[in-house]
Amino acid sequence: MSAPECGRGFFTAAELRSHHRIHTEQRPHICPECGKGFFTSSEIKRHQRVHTGEKPNVCSECGKGFFTSSELKRHLRIHTEEKPHICPACGKGFIGLPHLMSHLRIHTGERPHLCPNCPKGFGTAAELKRHQKFHTGEKPFVCPECGKGFITSTDLRTHQRVHTGERPYVCTECGKTFHRISNFKAHQRTHAEEKTYGCTECGKTFTTLLYLKRHKRIHTGEKPHVCPECGKGFITSSELKTHRRVHTGEKPYKCTDCDKNFSQINNLKIHQRTHTGEKPYLCPQCGKDFISLAQFQSHLKTHSGEKPYMCSECPKRFSKAAGLRRHQKVHSGERPHLCADCGKGFFNLSDLRRHQRIHTGEKPHTCLECGKTFVILEHLRKHKRIHSGEKPHVCPACGKGFITSSELKVHHRIHTGEKPHLCPDCGKGFISSSELNRHRKLHGKEKLHGCPECGRTFIVLEYLKKHQRIHRGERRHPLKGKSTTSSL
Repeated sequence: MSAPECGRGFFTAAELRSHHRIHTEQRPHICPECGKGFFTSSEIKRHQRVHTGEKPNVCSECGKGFFTSSELKRHLRIHTEEKPHICPACGKGFIGLPHLMSHLRIHTGERPHLCPNCPKGFGTAAELKRHQKFHTGEKPFVCPECGKGFITSTDLRTHQRVHTGERPYVCTECGKTFHRISNFKAHQRTHAEEKTYGCTECGKTFTTLLYLKRHKRIHTGEKPHVCPECGKGFITSSELKTHRRVHTGEKPYKCTDCDKNFSQINNLKIHQRTHTGEKPYLCPQCGKDFISLAQFQSHLKTHSGEKPYMCSECPKRFSKAAGLRRHQKVHSGERPHLCADCGKGFFNLSDLRRHQRIHTGEKPHTCLECGKTFVILEHLRKHKRIHSGEKPHVCPACGKGFITSSELKVHHRIHTGEKPHLCPDCGKGFISSSELNRHRKLHGKEKLHGCPECGRTFIVLEYLKKHQRIHRGERRHPLKGKSTTSSL
C-alpha cells in the first residue's frame, strides 16, 4: 500500500491512514495541557513527557535521561563516536541528520532563517535567535562575580575563566595554557610550519587571513559586492561577476556533448552528469542518488519533514525558497507574466508559456500509443495510464485505484459524505461539479440533446445515444449470429 500524494509504501492500512494525516494536516490528538495537536496517539504520549518531566530512556554510560528512544540513540553516538551522517561535499561526519542539514548550508550558502529587523539571514534558528539579541540589547547570561551580561551561555562560561583562572586549552608543543579556544588556535599556528587561520564559528581552517575574512561573511551575512543593475549583494567579487551574466546573457561555458551553454562552470559540471550518468550524492536514508548537492539537500527534507520557509501572511510552510516565493504571489495578487494575445496574467513564466499554446494551438506532447497530443506534459503522463492500466492514486478507505489525484479526491467523498457542490436553486449537494451540472438541467428543464428521428429530448447525451438504438433496432448486447440492425 502506498500514499497517493508521495508514493511512500506501508505494510498496513492503519499505517497508511496515519501517514495520510501529514498531507491533510489533520491532527486529531490534542494535548490537554497546551493544546498542541498531533497526528498519532504515540506522538502525543511522547509529547506529554515534556509536561510530566518523565524521561524513561536512560543512557547506560552516563545516566542521562531522554524523552524518546531516538533521542537516546542519537546521544549514545557521543560515547561511541559514531557519525553516520556524512557530508558529501567535504566528508565531515555528524551524529544526527538535522546537524548534517544545518552544516550543508555552509556549502550552499542557504540562509532560510531571516531576521525581521535587518536583511541578514542565518542557517539555523539558534543562530537567528542569538543574532536578534543584538537588536534587543538583551544579555540574559549575567556573571555572578562582576555583573557583566552576555548574549550566550558560551560567552559567559568563557568570561568566568577570567575570575576562576581556569585555562583548559593546553598547547602540547610548549605547555602554554589559554582560557579561550580562539587564542589557543592562534598560538598553535606559531608552532606549525604552515600557518592556518581557523573560523571560530564552524572550525574550518584557511591558509590565508584573506580567505578566512571572506569565509566569515557566510556567518555575518555581510555582502559587500553589490550588483549595479539590480542591487543584489554578494560575498565575493567572483560571485558578483557570475551573477552579472544574468543581465548580460553571457554563457561562456559550453557542453562538448550537446553544445548547450551555461553562465556558471558549476552548472556545466552538473549538466555533464546527465551525459555520463554520474550521481555522486547518495542519500544515507533510502539509497537514492542525485546529480547535484542542491537536489540532494532538497531530498533530505522529505525524510526530516523540514519546511524552514514560512509564509508571513499565513501559516503555510515550504521546504524550498522557490516554493515560498511562488506561494507569496497568491497573497500579493502579483501576476507579472502577461499574455500578449489576451492580457491574462500569470504567477510564473512557465504557466504563461503553457497558456500561450491555447492561442498557437501547439500540442508538443504526443502519445506514442494512440497519437493523441497534449498541451502539458503532465496531461500526457496521466493519459498514458489509460494504456498501461496504472492507477497510482489509491483510496485509503476501500483500496480502489485511480489514474489522477483529482479522481481519487472526488471518489473519497463517497466515504466522507462530503458534498461541496451545492445547487443554488434547491440547496441539494453533490460530490462533483459534473453531477451538479446534470442536476441543474432538471430545474431549467433544459433538454439539450434532441433525437432527430422523433424529437424526444434528453438531459444527458449518453441517454440520447441509448434511445437512438431503438430507432436503429440495435440491441445493447447483440445476440450471437444475429444482425445488430433491422430495417424500419
